[in-house]
Amino acid sequence: MVSSPTLVHADPEGPEVAWPPVVRLLAAGEELVLDLPRDAMPRVLHWGSALGPLDVDDLEAMTAVSLAPLATNGVDAGVRIGVLPESGSGWTGTPAIQGHRAGRGWSPQLRPVDVQVDVLAGRGGRVAVTGVDVEAGLEVALEIEMLGSGLLRLRCSLTNDHPDDYALNALVVSLPVPSRATEVLDLAGRWARERVPQRRPFTVGAHVREGRHGRTGADAATVLTAGEAGFDFERGETWGLHVAFSGNHVVAAERAFSGERLLLGGELLLPGEVVLAEGQTYDGPWVYALHGEGLDAAAASVHRHLRSRAHHPTSLRPVVMNVWEAVYFDHDLDTLLGLADLAASVGVERFVLDDGWFGARRDDTAGLGDWWFSPEVWGDGRIERLVARVKDLGMEFGLWFEPEMVNPDSDLARAHPDWLLQVPGRLPVPARFQQVLNLAIPEASAHVRRQIVSVVHEVGVDFIKWDHNRDLVDAGSTVTGAAGVHAQTRAAYGLIDEIRAQCPGLEIESCSSGGARVDLEIIERTDRVWASDCIDAHERQTIQRWTSQLLPPELVGSHVGAGRAHTTGRQLDLDFRAVTALFGHFGIEWDLAAASEQERADLAGWVATYKRHRRLIHTGSVVRRDLEDGDVMLTGAVAPDRSEALYSVAQLARHVTWPQDRVRLPGLDPAATYRVVGVHPRGPRSASEDRTYPRWWWDGVRLPGTVLSEVGVHLPALDVDHACLVHVERQP
Repeated sequence: MVSSPTLVHADPEGPEVAWPPVVRLLAAGEELVLDLPRDAMPRVLHWGSALGPLDVDDLEAMTAVSLAPLATNGVDAGVRIGVLPESGSGWTGTPAIQGHRAGRGWSPQLRPVDVQVDVLAGRGGRVAVTGVDVEAGLEVALEIEMLGSGLLRLRCSLTNDHPDDYALNALVVSLPVPSRATEVLDLAGRWARERVPQRRPFTVGAHVREGRHGRTGADAATVLTAGEAGFDFERGETWGLHVAFSGNHVVAAERAFSGERLLLGGELLLPGEVVLAEGQTYDGPWVYALHGEGLDAAAASVHRHLRSRAHHPTSLRPVVMNVWEAVYFDHDLDTLLGLADLAASVGVERFVLDDGWFGARRDDTAGLGDWWFSPEVWGDGRIERLVARVKDLGMEFGLWFEPEMVNPDSDLARAHPDWLLQVPGRLPVPARFQQVLNLAIPEASAHVRRQIVSVVHEVGVDFIKWDHNRDLVDAGSTVTGAAGVHAQTRAAYGLIDEIRAQCPGLEIESCSSGGARVDLEIIERTDRVWASDCIDAHERQTIQRWTSQLLPPELVGSHVGAGRAHTTGRQLDLDFRAVTALFGHFGIEWDLAAASEQERADLAGWVATYKRHRRLIHTGSVVRRDLEDGDVMLTGAVAPDRSEALYSVAQLARHVTWPQDRVRLPGLDPAATYRVVGVHPRGPRSASEDRTYPRWWWDGVRLPGTVLSEVGVHLPALDVDHACLVHVERQP
């Protein structure tokens, strides 16, 4: 298909202009076919794999056969469900626009007045349609874009063109999926156990996932996926939806009595949160749509998109040392200088000082919001000494902030109690002894920005761990009296943008009680997310596995914790902890002074292993497989040219049979020959006499890609909570 010019239709009552009845957007083997009627908003004829060559007659016939026959007791004209479903069409499911103007304008019926189409040959394209309802006094702008990665995204804005205010309750976009999508998969979770998969039949009605935390949420659906029965990482066609918004949001899978199946999503607006005066516009978030044969293929479209961004981190992701679980609030210069020395000795490249460095913050009850170095702990040049030592050792220096929160016991809260989000007459129920700072108040946002920028410049901060530790409940504005989550979320984006503009080169991590703010809008402003406060490698195997349905490994912080996990108490082998952490942005959160010399030596070996393979992990295609009924998990990274791959195989439960069957290594070139070898920093001396290891493990073996992918190889006989690492490299 050749690239076509932008096509515009400005006046439906005026002379005929170029307006294609059907538009095809294709990229990376994916296709969206849009019907662009003259009397209604766009309708999806096909979203899925590319259909191959089609001519104009084919597209016309495709439109004709897409119309269902009239059913008994249905509307006479038949219901045509568009990207913005309308009640006025006879649709009795969820309408796209929900709102009213003092009871009027509650059922809009939009007519297109402007259509813009830009088709890029094989690289996707964009369709923008403006629709109006003159009687309702509403104008809607809809954008639909197929990205070069094959990822689809949509967003919608609504403008009030009437003198009276319009109260908007909801604005969602929808995409149809075929009837062969019979199952629905999404994620649940809680603090320290984020992104737990759950699956159900795609039954009649709506499976609705609402996020009302004022942040993305540890229990967020993340990606709501509909697919063929039994779909998994490798097989079964899947269609998924993700709402790229860090505040309240909704995503749903809806099946109508008449057979239609839709995925829909958008921002979840609180009552009275968006009331538009004449001329005002509400801009909805991007909603991303993933399609693929298997979950890995769907995830790959997101990963390719993120990696194609100009601002995507492309430098080698540095090994991080965060001191939270080493010292907690007990900040002592000599202790931290010693930790810095030990961190450098094992190969750390970024040293992060966590909570407790500022104001009166000796525990979590006070000081939050007072962003200056505590004279008690870090005065008399002590912070400068620590930063100097860190940088002299060749490491970057990072610092923890929680800019959106305050303790009531803080100078900031005492000076500006009106800056706290609250319902008139009461403060929200406390959480972690803190309240939320209303960043939608310009003076409050400017105050925080000045403090953070000053600290960054004062000591040379290279990295910020940006935390967000409580839900936004009763989150009202003292300025407007209305709910304030929408404005707070937008203001938080603005604050991050301003800080980054004033601090070039600064990297930021999105942390929110661990993994409660993981979405594609926050990642536009940050360089990685903290997947969970739980560093227990057993739990992390699942957490990281499902985080990668949205984000590639280089954007997901993954650390080696202490032998006894602080959050669960589980005792785990260092090799298992390290192998688990490899498949992310690798780091350490462990009191290395309490580790033995042998443990530090072994850890240094794993750091070197990460450095040797990080480019492959952070550019390769993610592959995941559930083996032995899910008791064993395979995670891998395959180079874009399939020249090499690295696989982790982890035993998480005792299977009914043992040892496990041969493991197939997916993603390889079937026509190539590879050398397969086990990977361990200590080398063969540590296990050469261990009968549970196959004979070829340390010396390697040559095999065709077809054998590795279809037949597989026996790996070490693993015990529970142990893992092995396999490297595969193409041979001449």
